Amino acid sequence: MAKNSIPTVFFARTRNARKVMVLDLGFLGDTVHLLPALWMVRQAYPQAELHVAVAAHVTSLMDCVPWVDKTWGYMRFPRHANLRENYQMVAALRREKFDVLINLNGSDRSSWLTLFSGARERLGRVPGDGGPLLWRRMFTAHVEHPFKPEPIYIQRCRCLEMSGFPPTPPEFHAEINPANLDAAGISAADTGTYFHLSPFTTADRKELPPAQFVELVAALEKKFPDKKIALSCAPTERELKKMEALLALLPQKPWRVLAGNLNLTQLAAVIQHSAVHFCGDTGTLHLAAMTNTPTVAWFWPNPGLQQWVPTGEKYRVIVGANEPGAQYLGKIWTGELILAAQSVLAAAPSNPYSGTQKSGS
Repeated sequence: MAKNSIPTVFFARTRNARKVMVLDLGFLGDTVHLLPALWMVRQAYPQAELHVAVAAHVTSLMDCVPWVDKTWGYMRFPRHANLRENYQMVAALRREKFDVLINLNGSDRSSWLTLFSGARERLGRVPGDGGPLLWRRMFTAHVEHPFKPEPIYIQRCRCLEMSGFPPTPPEFHAEINPANLDAAGISAADTGTYFHLSPFTTADRKELPPAQFVELVAALEKKFPDKKIALSCAPTERELKKMEALLALLPQKPWRVLAGNLNLTQLAAVIQHSAVHFCGDTGTLHLAAMTNTPTVAWFWPNPGLQQWVPTGEKYRVIVGANEPGAQYLGKIWTGELILAAQSVLAAAPSNPYSGTQKSGS
C-alpha cells in the first residue's frame, strides 16, 4: 500500500483543510444515515467550508442541518444524470478546488465523480464488490470496513474513525423548526395528539394489503380514541393513485391527508411531532429514526434489514412474509401492530418532541 493511501493518517494529513466535500449520492435512507458521519466531519474540520452532494430529490432534507455550508444536488430520480449533467457536475467540482473529498458510498458513478473532482485528497470506502476497474487509484486513501449487520450510520462513523478522525457519538444532530408544521396545517399544540401513517413503499410486496391497512386505522381509532390520524404519501403518480384508492376504502376521511405536498423537512417535522409513526420499509422510517420518534414498522423479509432498521425501546419492527403469488406483505397481524403501538407509547415520554434531535436509534 502506498504511503499516501494509509487510511489512519488521512485526517492527520488533511486536518488544516479549508474546503471539504462529502459526496453521497444515495436515496433518502442513505442521506439520513450519512448525517452522523457528516457531523463527525464538521467537528473534525471546524475551520473548513463544508459542502455535501446528495441526490437532487432529497436536497430539502438538508434544511435540517444548518451546520453544512452548501448542499449540491445530483440527478438520480426519476432519471439518472445524462452525459452533459455529469460534465457540468465535474466542472463545478473542479472550480471549487476542494482540499478534501470524502466518499463512503462507493458506487461506480460517485467513484468516477470523485476521481474527476480534482480534490487534492480523496477518501473512499472499498465497495463490497471491489468497485470498478482501478477503483483504488481513484482515491488517495481508502478504508476497508466490513459490510455487516450493523446500522449503516454506525458503519460510516467507523470508517472515519479508522481514517484518523476524532470520534464523536453517532448522533443525527438534525434541527427542525416547528414552523415546518405549518405546511401540513398542524401546530405545535398538536404535538403528541396524532398518529402519522405512511401506507406505501416502493413496491406492493413491502406493503400491508389495503383491506388490512383500513382495519389497522379502525383498530387504532378504537384503541386510542384520543389520537387523530394523519396519512402521507410521496408525490409520485403511483403513490398518489394508491392514496386516492385507499381514501375511498376508509369510512371517514382522516384528520390530515398529506398527499405529496410536503418537502422532506416538513414531513420530518410532522413525524417528529406525532405520538407514533407507522410505516413499512420506506424513507419515512429513517426520518423517524432521525427525529427519535416512536415507531411501529412492518417489514418484508429483507436480508439486509439489520443495517437499516432502528433499534431500541422506542421502535418495533415486525417482519412479515412474501408468500408465493401474494401481491402484498403477509403474516403480519393487526393485533400485533396495536400491541406494538402500546409498547412504544409506554416507552416514550408524554411529549416526544424535545427540540433538536441529537440521538440515533
